[in-house]
Amino acid sequence: MGASLADRGEAGSAVIAARDLDLTFQTNDGPVQALSQVDLDIGKGEFVSFIGPSGCGKTTFLRVVAGLEHPTGGEISVNGMSPDEARRQRAYGYVFQAAGLYPWRTIAGNVRLPLEIMGFSRAEMQRRIDEVLALVDLSGFAKKYPWQLSGGMQQRASIARALAFDADILLMDEPFGALDEIVRDHLNEQLLSLWKRTEKTIGFVTHSIPEAVYLSTKIVVMSPRPGRITDVIESTLPQERPLDIRDTPEFLKIAHRVREGLRAGHAYDD
Repeated sequence: MGASLADRGEAGSAVIAARDLDLTFQTNDGPVQALSQVDLDIGKGEFVSFIGPSGCGKTTFLRVVAGLEHPTGGEISVNGMSPDEARRQRAYGYVFQAAGLYPWRTIAGNVRLPLEIMGFSRAEMQRRIDEVLALVDLSGFAKKYPWQLSGGMQQRASIARALAFDADILLMDEPFGALDEIVRDHLNEQLLSLWKRTEKTIGFVTHSIPEAVYLSTKIVVMSPRPGRITDVIESTLPQERPLDIRDTPEFLKIAHRVREGLRAGHAYDD
């Protein structure tokens, strides 16, 4: 293969950089190619959404970034390191589709868990818990248990837990997919506000075109398996995005391009 990521000028400024990335799973029914020739740069402070049909490799790519899956070809770096090293350095927080809170721990106790594992002092743990619960508007719920919170509040607690150790990168795997539209809209607004305040680099998996367009500085459109990138769309929307921006011509233009990219990805199956 060509020059390594370290030798490529454009990779130096990227928080996440993938080149010719392939991943093939070995199954009882034979090999399954989940990712094929993925090339992508994600810069510091970007909000990048991944959208595509089920099974297109969106979550797989996020898991590769997190070092939870390992590519079978190509290269990827996270903060200039391998994903495994980045994981050991705690370079990212990960928010899953389900909140995954421990029911026997309070909300504060759930947020505290990674800090306990990392060996923070009691005072520092409390400071961080107070800070991140305030960030997600859950300051008054620290002593509640997950079953006492709505689904949307549980997901906010999950985000707080991922933010607690202050990693620069936040990976989010369709965190609002199971929520109703009203709650989802509210959390989209809150997530944008959180992103502006923290300046994290966010990778966000979604099946929703409006959600992808509303949240993102960059939208990565992926094809059905094997997962390829069919389009990378740089958003032209302003930073301030009230919900009614979704009715504007510029928003609808970007949404149309995403839709066309999804259709183009299906074309080779015909």
